[in-house]
Amino acid sequence: MSGTHNDPRFAAVIDVLGRYFDGLYFSDTAILREVFHPKAHYATATEGELLELDMDRYFPIVDKRPSPASRGEQRADRIVSIEFAGPVTAFAKVQCAIGEKAFTDFLSLIFVDGRWQIIAKVFHYDIRQPA
Repeated sequence: MSGTHNDPRFAAVIDVLGRYFDGLYFSDTAILREVFHPKAHYATATEGELLELDMDRYFPIVDKRPSPASRGEQRADRIVSIEFAGPVTAFAKVQCAIGEKAFTDFLSLIFVDGRWQIIAKVFHYDIRQPA
């Protein structure tokens, strides 16, 4: 991870990523609205075709989804890496799981309006094998 744990940017991005994981685990779009910029983009091609959403289309999907917390799923959140391209641009590779899907997310973050926000989420998922 570029930066150091004493770098306030690093700590701030880690905080945003923790909130991101909470929002996904609890299917809580109030939390996700805090971490995503309103003009953020969401994209994947895991199923062979591009799926691209804005936040107005993404949040209702989360609202309808039973949360991993409500199903008693164990959390599998992990920050793989964080890199900074400058004082207001960061990139994070993270992993988490929802149901049978194990996700790897590439999150682009920007520092605007006095805080770090996710401006783009591009991800892939694999189906986890039962234990």
